[in-house]
Amino acid sequence: MVRSNNQDSGYAGNRLFLVADGMGGHAGGDVASALTTRAIARLDPPLETTDDDASAAVIPESPSKAAAYLADSLLKANRMLRATVGERPELSGMGTTFCGFFTVGNQLALAHIGDSRLYLLRDGRMRQVTKDHTFVQRLVDSGRITEEEAKTHPRRSVLLRVLGDVDSSPDIDTEVLETRPGDLWLLCSDGLCGYVEDDDIERILVRRTSLQGAVDELIDKSLSFGAPDNVTVTLVETHDDPESHSTPGTPRLAGSATTEPDDEGAGISTARMRLMGRRRVVRRAQPAEESHFEPRVDEYLQELIAETKRRNRRRRLFWAVGLLAVVAVLLGGLAVGYQWTQTRYFVGTDGETVIIYRGVQQGIGSLSLSSVAENTEIPLSALDGLERRQVERTLSAGSLTEARDIVTRLGVQEP
Repeated sequence: MVRSNNQDSGYAGNRLFLVADGMGGHAGGDVASALTTRAIARLDPPLETTDDDASAAVIPESPSKAAAYLADSLLKANRMLRATVGERPELSGMGTTFCGFFTVGNQLALAHIGDSRLYLLRDGRMRQVTKDHTFVQRLVDSGRITEEEAKTHPRRSVLLRVLGDVDSSPDIDTEVLETRPGDLWLLCSDGLCGYVEDDDIERILVRRTSLQGAVDELIDKSLSFGAPDNVTVTLVETHDDPESHSTPGTPRLAGSATTEPDDEGAGISTARMRLMGRRRVVRRAQPAEESHFEPRVDEYLQELIAETKRRNRRRRLFWAVGLLAVVAVLLGGLAVGYQWTQTRYFVGTDGETVIIYRGVQQGIGSLSLSSVAENTEIPLSALDGLERRQVERTLSAGSLTEARDIVTRLGVQEP
């Protein structure tokens, strides 16, 4: 498959950072993420205001109010997307994810919907901050499947919450997060986290020599793993003074949100962050399933849950049949082996007399593989020293007749 358009958008500004991943076909996804990103980017205030900036956006000083302000702005963007579809019916079904935050003092005011993610690297350990609004995440939360099973689940691309022509009042998660000097915040679309393992992402971030280099390596890694999606990554590093920029950079749009020509090697350089939005034509042998929205209705969820249960039952049946087959082979082998042992004999002792045993000297745990065939009634004390020791160590025979011959040859001493 060739995806020649970019449905991802990103923005790295003064106090606002975000990614948005469009869905709903090539045209729809492109438009949804671009319109949303451009609308929210207008909320980013300039670093320094002047008299000419009287109309500039003002972020609430309270982090919780800033998060609510961002969520309300996303609902307005959602209404704009629905109105756009009303004017352009060919865009019906378009939508976009969103994950972004304002910096407010030493805190972040986060808003999130869909499966784009925010990660935090702190003290050398990375964790996922946001939770995906996907069907498979619902299954994981309910204990029906594991995190590993979710990675290969056939419905992993089903989104339960997005912005766009799918829901007039979508639920948007908000959260206030504390920051520390040295924290590294990673915003990304599923073009990264859907193809690169969290451990690999953490390793790249920990060993980074620069933020730009880390962004480049993350994007290259996802593309090398065959990511069919667009890949957008924003890195934000916090410092002692969260409001300071030692070398301020120009706020920048990336991906489908910009009308400028693509710049494969460009990045925005400031003291606190790097953003890279790349557009690549990615070829795959088989088409990948594109993300799509499904309403959060019980009928649909129950249908998919039933499908998952059937798939899990088939998987358990497959493993049960395989296990039974292995057990049958093992039992068959044990039966054949036991039958062979019962064709063997050896001469030994019960401690007092010479005994001919059927089977072999070895056992399986506490299970003996031999039994008494004949008691010769020859006292062990009647044998000379050498032959007594041989009998105590046992003498193997291929048949009962051969065992009897061994007994006959023993030099029994007269009392």
